[in-house]
Amino acid sequence: MMKQYLGVLATALLLTLGVHAHVHADDERHAERSFALIGDVPYGTAVEAKFDNVIDSINAAPHVRFVVHDGDVKAGSERCDDALLQKRFNQFQKFRDGVIVTPGDNDWTDCHRANNGGYLPTERLAKFREIYYPVPGMTSGQHRFPVRTQATMAGFEDYVENMMWGFNGTVMATVHVVGSNNGLDPWNQIDPTDSYDTPRPDRLAEVQAREAAALAWIDEVFAQAVARHAAGVMIAMQANPNFDLPASDLQRQGFNKLLERITQHAVAFGKPVLLAHGDSHYFRVDKPLAGPVKPSGSQMLENVTRVENFGAQNVHWVEVFVDPRDPNVFRVEPRIVKANLFAR
Repeated sequence: MMKQYLGVLATALLLTLGVHAHVHADDERHAERSFALIGDVPYGTAVEAKFDNVIDSINAAPHVRFVVHDGDVKAGSERCDDALLQKRFNQFQKFRDGVIVTPGDNDWTDCHRANNGGYLPTERLAKFREIYYPVPGMTSGQHRFPVRTQATMAGFEDYVENMMWGFNGTVMATVHVVGSNNGLDPWNQIDPTDSYDTPRPDRLAEVQAREAAALAWIDEVFAQAVARHAAGVMIAMQANPNFDLPASDLQRQGFNKLLERITQHAVAFGKPVLLAHGDSHYFRVDKPLAGPVKPSGSQMLENVTRVENFGAQNVHWVEVFVDPRDPNVFRVEPRIVKANLFAR
């Protein structure tokens, strides 16, 4: 069984050590290899048993090499207590593969809500990092493997959750971008004076610092992809960045710089880019990002694909196959867990 993890391990080690080499092992490039994408789950204790069914399904999948959970390990109405965060982390350790998690807004940003315990969100973020990244630079799960973490970059030591690794000729990464307008929504249930017009200084400072980290990490992801002649790039984040809204909309304010940076790099990179996210609980695969066209205007950016995982009460998972021989590189297939079907 261990040999199936060696491809991820070897490439991850190269990324971790900063070795600028193109990995092209034939056994990696000519085999069906995939990863599992989940997120926004489990929402409430009643769903934990269904999530166990998802874990069993993924563990039995022959091609899956690791699991990406792109945020929200709890419902927006659940308390953000240490015990619940630890309980969900422990459940993730049932996965036989390595598990990579990026935080969601339910996990810390929205913990100011009274029904979440009225926590200071930045304190909850520190606790989330403590629980979910016990060994910075390593995944969790039963077959852990090393990843590169942004915490090794000068000036970004706190951002253990931003990770990068290689898989089957591609470069993959998580970027800490959350719902609630990427943290711009006020913490008004612990501070009624906090608003868009009069933001709390600590909330605004956190948003700006995390955005700076995300932009630097996106730059590094594409720099690594270019240096390695990677076949594609996958970036996972929690937030649905509201592709369908105009840049002038208030609810795009927290995502505009990130989308602009991804667009710039995707145009220059020219190869397939997969953006994975959760947040709105609607499984879909589409091409929502627009890029500049000559002589003026913008149109669909053909090499960028968005995949949104199942979420909340739709407790299933998505399998993403990665094949550098395929011009599209990424192939997305939904996996419906029969035990979790709604009664008809």
